[in-house]
Formats: sequence, C-alpha cells, structure tokens
Amino acid sequence: MDLDLRKLRYFVAVAEHRHFGRAAEQLYITQPVLSRQIRAFEQELACTLLVRTTRSVELTAAGKQLYEEAQGILAAVAAAVRRVHDVDHSVQRLVVAFSPGLHVSDAIRAFTLRHPHVETDVVPARWWEQDAPLRDGRAQVGYLRRPFDDSGLHTIPIGHEPRVACMPAAHPLARRADLTSADLDGERMLDTPTRRTSSLEEKVELIASGHGIALIPLSVARSYSRPDLAHLPVTDAPRIETCLAVLADRREKLLRDFQEIATATLRRT
Repeated sequence: MDLDLRKLRYFVAVAEHRHFGRAAEQLYITQPVLSRQIRAFEQELACTLLVRTTRSVELTAAGKQLYEEAQGILAAVAAAVRRVHDVDHSVQRLVVAFSPGLHVSDAIRAFTLRHPHVETDVVPARWWEQDAPLRDGRAQVGYLRRPFDDSGLHTIPIGHEPRVACMPAAHPLARRADLTSADLDGERMLDTPTRRTSSLEEKVELIASGHGIALIPLSVARSYSRPDLAHLPVTDAPRIETCLAVLADRREKLLRDFQEIATATLRRT
C-alpha cells in the first residue's frame, strides 16, 4: 500500500494540535474536509489513529506510533526535495546531524573557512534513533553519542564524556557533592527503555516534576540547566563515547574534508 503523504501531513497536524479546528486553520482547509481526510486515511490503513470526543482528540497506540514514524518520513521527503532544488541551482550543501547537547558549531565554522561556497545546515538526532538522519538522507554526517546502530556506518572516535545524575533540586541526594551508582539503588530511574520519552525536554520536565532520576551526559545537563534541577557527578558511571559517523559508502571529497576538519576541531573542544 502506498502512503498518502498529504493525508500523513494532515494527520501530523491533528496529532500536534490535538484539535481538528486548529489543525485545519494551520493547513488552510475546512474542518469537515480535514475530518473526512483523516477518516479516509484510517480506512486506508485499516486502523484507528485518533480517539475523538466532543472536547478532545487523543492518539491511539497506533496513532502514537505513526506520529513517531511520520517525523522521519516527512523530514526525509523534505530533505529529498531540497536536494533536488540544490542540484537544479548548483548548490553544494553539507548537513550535519547532532545528538542533544553536542556542539558542532566550531567544526562547521572551521569547515566554512576552507569551503565558503558550501551551504551548511544542522538537524537534531533523536536519542533513540541517532543514526536515522544519516540513513534517510537528511544528513551526510553525524556527531553522535554511543550507543546507536553503527551497521553500515564508518565512525571516527572523538572523545568521551561523563554521565551525571539529573534529579529535582529538592531531592535528598541533591545536597551531595557527588554520587556512586550504589547511591542510586532503589531510586526510580528514567533511563530505561520502559518509558521512551519523545524528547529530552519531556524527560527533563518529568524529572523536575519528581517522576524520577536520569543519568544523562554532562553536555546535556549543561544545555538543560535550570534552578529546579540538580546535576551530580556519578563517579563510577561508564563514560559515553562521542564520534563522527557517515555512511560507509559515502566517499565524497567534501565529506572527507569535513571529517578531517571536524575530527581535529572537536577533539580540542
């Protein structure tokens, strides 16, 4: 079955707004038309995506899964259209994916000095599928943290960073200078895959709300610093490896140049 991208975009709009009226306004169509399109989409997929009431719209389990999948699908289509336009306008472009908290700006600035004619862009890599932007064509190179699926990828180690325990500032352990893994025994941890949050922002909100503690990379802790959270070093927690990653069969000179520049630049930071 072919996936109707227009209906997929309609579904994503409803999923994001949780409201047919606001989604219809964003899409510049009427609410009845949008409702009919969504029902037709559900019939094509042979599953219910949304639970509708007079006051709210909620995603079913299938709807949540499709919404997650749709982010990559629509982004990949947009990236393909951009590549077509780049070829048509003779534009060279390098797109770098990056894991949350990792800063690739120094490497991009150094690369731009050597290749001022090349357009550069960045895309975030979601923590549970960091390699996805490389595989679906949204990016040519990634600055990522392990673990991720590195099959078919060429990786260059950049360094390691420590993990810290992120917890509410009011937590009894927050008064400590540092922790060991044993100190966290019995605590509710949000790191495990039993709850896959859709973003680090959601995880941070859950932690601040008292739903648990998470071991996160130091760079992420610095990026999400706020007064109601505490970040404590965990002295015996394994450090996390960072690396550059590209598809193993990509050998363009421009990409090799970026890898060389980024390797030297990022290892110094």
